[in-house]
Amino acid sequence: MTHEQLNPTIGRILENIEKVMIGKRNVAELSLVALLSGGHVLLEDVPGVGKTMMVRALAKSVNAKFRRIQFTPDLLPSDVTGVSIYNPKELEFQFRPGPIMGNIILADEINRTSPKTQSALLEGMEESSVTVDGITHRLEKPFFVMATQNPIEYEGTYPLPEAQLDRFLLKMKMGYPDVNEEMEVLSRAQRTMPIEELESVIDLNDLRELQENIKLVTVDDTIKRYIVDIVNGTRRNSSVYLGASPRGSIALMKAAQAYAYMYKRDYVLPDDVQFLASYVLAHRIILKSEAKFEGISAEDVLERVLARVPIPVQRLVK
Repeated sequence: MTHEQLNPTIGRILENIEKVMIGKRNVAELSLVALLSGGHVLLEDVPGVGKTMMVRALAKSVNAKFRRIQFTPDLLPSDVTGVSIYNPKELEFQFRPGPIMGNIILADEINRTSPKTQSALLEGMEESSVTVDGITHRLEKPFFVMATQNPIEYEGTYPLPEAQLDRFLLKMKMGYPDVNEEMEVLSRAQRTMPIEELESVIDLNDLRELQENIKLVTVDDTIKRYIVDIVNGTRRNSSVYLGASPRGSIALMKAAQAYAYMYKRDYVLPDDVQFLASYVLAHRIILKSEAKFEGISAEDVLERVLARVPIPVQRLVK
């Protein structure tokens, strides 16, 4: 789809991000899909391809409170959520908030830390709150986590548990820039770092309004059935040990609503679902050992599922 088809506000945000990120339009769009639909993103790639820069650019563009958590093997859950400290003057415990208390959270190299600390993000991502010493603290909305991880093949990493993976609306990779894009990166970085000069184009109230508008996008019953059939297809596939859960169905629907809105539509098309299916569902699928041995990926499974599930042809809009 062309830039002219974009919602004007969305277009301004993407243009702003592109002042920093060169050749990563698809990643920026998908990140906005997650942010607008109230989900979270997992970025997986090798170090140095711009994962952190993408999150910072997104946060600055929407004037959000940005927090960064650098995950390390010795990080504790309280280092993420915060801790209650006794104040002898007040004769009471006072909560000292952790870095999760922000709007846009960069969970950097999340698979470098232990599963116990990884799970500290779970309640925040799912419930928009954290519980410390039995007291629940609400997180400010919007709340958006963009986690980065190095590929599992790298030494010193811990595979994310299935429960954690399922909390991410979508998962994607950055990829290396091509030669011309990397030349442009060098030219921009020669004088100054573009991220330092980036300014916001909307504020948090505008973002909250956009998130509310997403919910009004129509999803016809034929589209809902299409989504359910795709998700069921992952459960029945012979290469799959465990298919996508109902949470995956909900995630795909919400992502499709956001994507449709970004392109100035108040209804979801089958094309939206097809485009997003791999990003939303692939990381929710657990393959059988023999499928992995044969070199079959979750993306391959989804490609086959999409080829088999009939596409709705009913007219959706009068």
